[in-house]
Amino acid sequence: MGRGAPAVLAVWMLFLSLAQANFAPHFFDNGAGSTNGNMALFSLPEDTPVGSHVYTLNGTDPEGDPVSYHISFNPSARSVFSVDPDLGNITLIEELDREREDEIEAIISISDGLNLVAEKVTILVTDANDEAPRFIQEPYVVQVPEDTPSGTSIARVRAVDRDTGSAGSVTYFLKNPHSTKFSVDRHSGVLRLQAGATLDYEKARAHFVTVVAKDGGGKLRGADVVLSATTLVTVNVEDVQDMAPVFVGTPYYGYVYEDTLPGSEVLTVVAMDGDRGKPNRVLYSLVNGSDGAFEINETSGAISVTQSPSQLRREVYELHVQVTEVSSAGTPAAQAVVPVTIRIVDLNNHPPTFYGESGPQNRFELSMYEHPPQGEILRGLKITVNDSDQGANAKFNLRLVGPGGIFRVVPQTVLNEAQVTIIVENSAAIDFEKSKVLTFKLLAIEVNTPEKFSSTADVVIQLLDTNDNVPKFTSHYYVARIPENALGGSNVLAVTAVDPDTGPWGEVKYSIYGSGADLFLIHPSSGIIYTQPWASLDAEATARYNFYVKAEDMEGRYSLAEVFITLLDVNDHYPQFEESVQEKTMVLGTPVKIEATDEDAEEPNNLVDYSITHTEPVNVFDINAHTGEIWLKNSIRSLDALHNITPNGDLTWSLEVQAKDRGSPSFSTTALLKIDIVDAEMLSRSPMAAFLMQTKDNPMKAVGVLAGIMAVIVAITVLISTATFWRNKKSNKVQPVRRVLRKRPSPAPRSIRIEWLKFRRTKATDKFVLKEAPPNENCNNNSRGSTPPPQAPAPPPPPSAAPSVGQAPWTVPTVSGSLAPPQPQQPSPKPRAVAKRKAMGSPVQSALVSELRQKFEKKNVQSKAYF
Repeated sequence: MGRGAPAVLAVWMLFLSLAQANFAPHFFDNGAGSTNGNMALFSLPEDTPVGSHVYTLNGTDPEGDPVSYHISFNPSARSVFSVDPDLGNITLIEELDREREDEIEAIISISDGLNLVAEKVTILVTDANDEAPRFIQEPYVVQVPEDTPSGTSIARVRAVDRDTGSAGSVTYFLKNPHSTKFSVDRHSGVLRLQAGATLDYEKARAHFVTVVAKDGGGKLRGADVVLSATTLVTVNVEDVQDMAPVFVGTPYYGYVYEDTLPGSEVLTVVAMDGDRGKPNRVLYSLVNGSDGAFEINETSGAISVTQSPSQLRREVYELHVQVTEVSSAGTPAAQAVVPVTIRIVDLNNHPPTFYGESGPQNRFELSMYEHPPQGEILRGLKITVNDSDQGANAKFNLRLVGPGGIFRVVPQTVLNEAQVTIIVENSAAIDFEKSKVLTFKLLAIEVNTPEKFSSTADVVIQLLDTNDNVPKFTSHYYVARIPENALGGSNVLAVTAVDPDTGPWGEVKYSIYGSGADLFLIHPSSGIIYTQPWASLDAEATARYNFYVKAEDMEGRYSLAEVFITLLDVNDHYPQFEESVQEKTMVLGTPVKIEATDEDAEEPNNLVDYSITHTEPVNVFDINAHTGEIWLKNSIRSLDALHNITPNGDLTWSLEVQAKDRGSPSFSTTALLKIDIVDAEMLSRSPMAAFLMQTKDNPMKAVGVLAGIMAVIVAITVLISTATFWRNKKSNKVQPVRRVLRKRPSPAPRSIRIEWLKFRRTKATDKFVLKEAPPNENCNNNSRGSTPPPQAPAPPPPPSAAPSVGQAPWTVPTVSGSLAPPQPQQPSPKPRAVAKRKAMGSPVQSALVSELRQKFEKKNVQSKAYF
């Protein structure tokens, strides 16, 4: 037991040491193609944007402790990436370039705070198509003989692309393949002369060919791109001896005159090698046709006559001159022959000459008005032309040299002598305003002579002006602005019209007319428009004027322009209150309004601001400066507060209110405003009082309300009267009485009592019903209406006794009646009930009964004449 104690202690110590051991963290190896782990076999395109999250380091700690990540680079290398120590996110911080650096070595590490594990990784940078092909060995300049066969290789261009794969492969093509004589091999870049094409130094000494090198395309930042480059190949064509000599200045003509001396040079022929790059020397010789009369200098080509002209047997000699190239070896090469015509003629020593009325003359002048009729002859020119030679030497042409198409000359071909006539061809071009002087040259040149002798004469035409232009204003419209307080005779604006004519025809006279021209005048010569001396402008009455101005020359040619004049408003009106003293009633809590108007036309002259300048007894009001509304100050909330403010407890205030416009200078007006203050509760207890208080400030409002009430009453009365009239007219209320009188067999007693007529209202067509109606001996049914009166009934027998009324033989009784609607038969009411019902009768019925009673009385008075 004693011996086993050390062994147990050793085991226990080993267990404790193992328990306290800390294992190192490690990365996860997720293999190629993974975006997290230990960056094993990680690759990145070179066009990855800076700032991109490209990878995530991922690892763990056996004890589960938190880990941190780090990345470092060789001190001599760039720090391309950065890492988030907590998350392990790797970010690209430097641009990648595979062509400069195709792989990046870095040291990544993971740490749990006690242990650090580091690994060296290699990041491959993959290619992107970011490099364009680039030509090498530029510039490309080649020398090619012009006799190079077609299909021959003449040059090779080469371009390199540092990209890999298809992005680094280069193909070649020509930029304008259809307009060149060359072709290029798309793979090798060899430039060839196209099949069937030839070079010609004499036509084109150099050719410029644009070759394009294009890569095979590839991805760049996610897009398929193809990059290219161009180069210029200059092909200089070298001349070779493949052209015959060429004569210059053909055809060749020479003349030998009668005074030509033997040995005199007649003419010189000139030839040169057709190959201009390296020309050969040439020699001249006469082949035939000279008959010994002419010779040629073999080096200069000058042909001379060897005999006197009098010894020459022919008038025309046809010579053949041969030119021969001499090669660099001294042997004859290419040849050419040209004909030379030499004519033997008499001496042509007289050129055409112009003559005036006094002899030879080389200047002719004429004055004429502009725009003559087309076809008119310039009769003021007396010109004759003459050539003293004979035959063909005396034939020449005439023409005018100068502005074309204006005149033409007749005749155009002359033999010996002719009178020259100049005719107007274009009248519109003969314009004094464009050119006051027309100058021409009259040219006479021989036709068939080798000398082509000629002579000229100046023709100067002085143009005179006519009135052929209309005055034109510098503008179609003139706009002016003047203040409305401008004094009479003030200048408004100046109009200008120009007449290009000269003299009196160019003088312009101005006038104005139109509905808006009454207040304005215009100076007839200067065009200055000004106001009438008596004119008083007012922008409030008329703010704009519009009229026409007329520019006229002395013959009545004129043009018009329109004038627009705007009056600028001036602050010339005071604000005006409706009344200088006003009375208003203010209900407590409700504002009152005072208003002033300013008759100025424009803002700010017609904008009014309000203010209270004085208040009695004390100022308890505020006013809206823009609207004129007046209200009690916020501290005043009851009539008691107002009683406490005023010494006498009076609720009437006097205010001096000022209305001031915003013009410059500003004008103001004051009004005295008397305000009575009442409480809203008092108005609510008496509607009439409220109405009167509300209309106290505006009496016309009360008058209007009363007039409206009266109009309604009158309208109702008129409607009732009209309805009653038509109802009575349709009922024919008098005829039933007349019918009853006809049917009474016996005369009525002298004392007649007619009971009331009762009107039974059933429908509009019902008739009157007469109840207990005794005969009326003096009734007359005549009426003055539009309806003809009915036939009068037979008079009844005279009564036995009748009371005397004045001088009338008959008594006109008082007719009493009652018009009432028919009632159902009921027991007779008590007297008191009847009296009560009569007292409560309709006022409309009472009016109808009264009207009917008056009509009956009137008709009874008229019946005396009838009976």
